[in-house]
Amino acid sequence: MNLNKLVLLIFAIVCRYPVSGQDGPLQKDSVLTQDLDEVVVTATRTLRQLSSLPLPVTLISREQLQRTGVLRLNDILDEQTGIVTVTDESGFSGVQMQGIASDYVMILINGVPLVGRSSGNFDLSRLTVGNIKQVEVVKGPSSSLYGSEALGGVINIITEDAHSEDLHGNVSYRFASFNTHDANINIDQKIGKLGYGLFANTLHSDGYDFRPEITGQTVEPFNNYTFNGQLSYDFSEDLKLFASGRYYQQDQEASLMVDEAFFMGSSDIDEGNLHLRLDDGAGKKMQLQYELYYTNYLAKELLASPVTDDVFSQSEFDQNLIRPEIRATYTVSAKNNVIVGVGYNHENLDRTFFDDQVVFDSQYVYAQYDGYPLEHLNMILGARFDNHSEYRSQFSPKAAMNWKLSDALSVKGSMGYGFKAPDFRQLYFDFTNSAVGYTVLGYNVAVAKVQELEGQGQLIDILYDLSELSEPLKAERSIGYNLGASYRKGKLQIQVNGFRNDFTNLIDTRAIARKTNGQNVFSYTNFNKIYTTGLELDGQYKLNEHLQVAAGYQLLYAKDKQKKVALERGEVFARDPRTLQTIALDNSDYFGLVNRSRHTANFKVFYTVPNSGLDLNLRVNYRSKYGLFDGNGNGIIDGYDTTFVDGYALFNVALNKTFNDNYTLQIGADNLFDYTDRDNIPGLAGIQLFTKINIQF
Repeated sequence: MNLNKLVLLIFAIVCRYPVSGQDGPLQKDSVLTQDLDEVVVTATRTLRQLSSLPLPVTLISREQLQRTGVLRLNDILDEQTGIVTVTDESGFSGVQMQGIASDYVMILINGVPLVGRSSGNFDLSRLTVGNIKQVEVVKGPSSSLYGSEALGGVINIITEDAHSEDLHGNVSYRFASFNTHDANINIDQKIGKLGYGLFANTLHSDGYDFRPEITGQTVEPFNNYTFNGQLSYDFSEDLKLFASGRYYQQDQEASLMVDEAFFMGSSDIDEGNLHLRLDDGAGKKMQLQYELYYTNYLAKELLASPVTDDVFSQSEFDQNLIRPEIRATYTVSAKNNVIVGVGYNHENLDRTFFDDQVVFDSQYVYAQYDGYPLEHLNMILGARFDNHSEYRSQFSPKAAMNWKLSDALSVKGSMGYGFKAPDFRQLYFDFTNSAVGYTVLGYNVAVAKVQELEGQGQLIDILYDLSELSEPLKAERSIGYNLGASYRKGKLQIQVNGFRNDFTNLIDTRAIARKTNGQNVFSYTNFNKIYTTGLELDGQYKLNEHLQVAAGYQLLYAKDKQKKVALERGEVFARDPRTLQTIALDNSDYFGLVNRSRHTANFKVFYTVPNSGLDLNLRVNYRSKYGLFDGNGNGIIDGYDTTFVDGYALFNVALNKTFNDNYTLQIGADNLFDYTDRDNIPGLAGIQLFTKINIQF
């Protein structure tokens, strides 16, 4: 039996059993969901109380988003333990979790994936927080449920839904430094069987400039818009329809000075998502969920001379994803259920520097048991199988447990495998830098392109046997471990978690040929083995009903195993800038991977003034020093490098005053003490003062 027939058979089987999904009618367990204010769905695809989960999960509530006054998703994630927004060597920003880069963190909205990454990074500033109900962050490998890109974890944005027969909504306007304007309107209503919700956001900024002596700004002016509509209809108690559509559009100015020649233009993004889901209750213990999802991401950029109209660069990135999926859950008992899912991904990309449109097709099936084999022991056992048109099939198991030692104390641990498929760029890229002259080729086109360059007389040497490129590029793999404990009693909550993630088959570039112009031809290969390990600590204490404090800390070690072996052998050297002597380095000199800080921490205070409608919050985020790149050319970041960014702390404050329950005035400051580092952190704009008015109705 071939795989397609097997998938069809599984579809037929699971259609006889129920499903528990992201936002549909879920089987509620009175034991697992005692505190409905802390219910999450991302970690297991079933409704679970946060404190009962055996996995490291962070929940960001709508109340937290509103009180802090943040605008975009990256702003609030920066304030969570173990999560850091970083900028890579190419200037693209992304989120890093437990030291794992943005490339390996899946971004979901209502349980379905978003696409459109720059050099592997997903720009979280594309996502406004105006209509977010809550954000759920699952740390560690999650490929057993979500497949590729969930190797390091999952961030799921859950939007507001209709819940009241009365028209409900809010309007807000925020003005901030750099002529930044942000406006929201959000309405929803449930009329009998029909529910609807409408949301619109607009954000404008003049940008800012750290180097006025250079033509162009550090961040150019931009405008963006987000529109979201949701519709639900209850045909019956057991049959319910959910439909959602989202559109995002951004226009940003662009400029560049090259050898005294000035170029200007624009960088535009258009993104659309359509999500349909049908919830079908097949019985008291059974439920089905049918889901269809489509998304498109289109980015265009043009730079040309305003004098001669000569085009310096022009590019287009057009990515589409369509995914049908069926999920089913059988509730064995109040504390035990089994979930089964099967689906299909069709993805295509038209991009400048690709010869043709490229297409990925994959089929997948997953299953998970979530239950209590013993009264105080919760276990999760799951696995997923992915079959892909362009890389080897992947099997991703996961196991987790939570042992409740007492009403206050529990210990938890998990182990899981994750993977990330080679992306379009790594397989099909065909790019030559016109200014410098080097060439980068995707793995699947490298042989033909090198032979073409050789036939044109552009090569002086081929560095590797091209037959080495005949085997398919392997998916990157990881195995992750988390072990921790939580204590919740009275006013105090403490969570501690130790983690370890080991990666193999990491994909990176290597030179495969040398050109007559002295530059190299690069392609991709599997070779690196790295790990991230460390400790996370979170605590909250409610001194009284008006004052609450919270703090978090992460200790992180992120290193390349092969570099450690070379150091142990005495094969790595550096020059001491004080004595100018060359010395052999050992592992104590090895700082770690690029853009990883050894220490990160946060501290938060929330205070409500009694009987006044006034509340105040102060949030502090600290990041210790980190290395930008290998500055002395020995292959590692060590203590003799001069490419470190010094540690820094950012202070954010917001004051809210509510009038007549429906009107809220907010004033505040982000980066209160105006910290900047224009050379190393150009995305950090300095102090930003803001004021906001919100009207609830």
